[in-house]
Amino acid sequence: MLCSFLHDEAPVPAFLFILTQVKNQDNTVLDNPTHARSVLVDRVTNIFYNKICREGNLMAFISFENVYKEYCIGDSIVRALNDANFSVEHGELAVILGSSGAGKTTALNILGGMDTATRGRVIFDGNDITHWNEEQLCNYRRTDVGFVFQFYNLVPNLTTLENVELSAQICEDSLDAAETLEKVGLSDRMTNFPAQLSGGEQQRVSIARALAKRPKLLLCDEPTGALDYVTGKQILQLLQDTCRKEGITVIIITHNSAIAPMADKVIRFKSGKVVEMIVNSEPMNIAEIEW
Repeated sequence: MLCSFLHDEAPVPAFLFILTQVKNQDNTVLDNPTHARSVLVDRVTNIFYNKICREGNLMAFISFENVYKEYCIGDSIVRALNDANFSVEHGELAVILGSSGAGKTTALNILGGMDTATRGRVIFDGNDITHWNEEQLCNYRRTDVGFVFQFYNLVPNLTTLENVELSAQICEDSLDAAETLEKVGLSDRMTNFPAQLSGGEQQRVSIARALAKRPKLLLCDEPTGALDYVTGKQILQLLQDTCRKEGITVIIITHNSAIAPMADKVIRFKSGKVVEMIVNSEPMNIAEIEW
């Protein structure tokens, strides 16, 4: 494969290409073998990178490309997303900000396979999911995506353990429900019913339920919206730790811009568009953030 990449870069055979490229900037051949080898590695790496980028084979884990979403209400058309563009890399924690009606939840619904785009492209893990049929989207939701919402949606007549087991049963390679509950700090609450749990504990159950599927992506829509300040920070800490330790891509949708420093990437929506996308080179631990 190396030869084919290099051969495309110049009209000379690959080995001649390599030899003729190991030169200083003043066009003199490098005499030091160690220096020459170092320069060669750097230049070949750049060739591969540039070649792949040009051919479009290097793409983000998640990509929204010129996405529109329109709804027909009577004789009117409401445009919820208006040429939205953003990307998220594998293993990143992204925070999506915006006021009510900005398009945040619509984007989450499309990315989660619960809705479809009117126009544009949605890429997930190398797959264009834009025009998947209902069966494909159902399988995608079942195996690849975990959901955490503001309201916990637990089955009231099932125990904590049974609620997580219910989710695990729909996936072939699920995690052990008891071990997952232990990870979120609920090892002593497995036999309790939802009504016997605090709001923070119920949200931990919903997170465990999502994680038990071994999702590639965890989508969280206002996960702390129904919680007090202290409990909300504990839930955000759990989500941040999940991203860092498990390598799961986590996207949190919120109106609370104060938590933006915890994210690897901050995406801001306004009127259906992405108006800002910021990369944090040094994300803060949520425990260090006050608001």
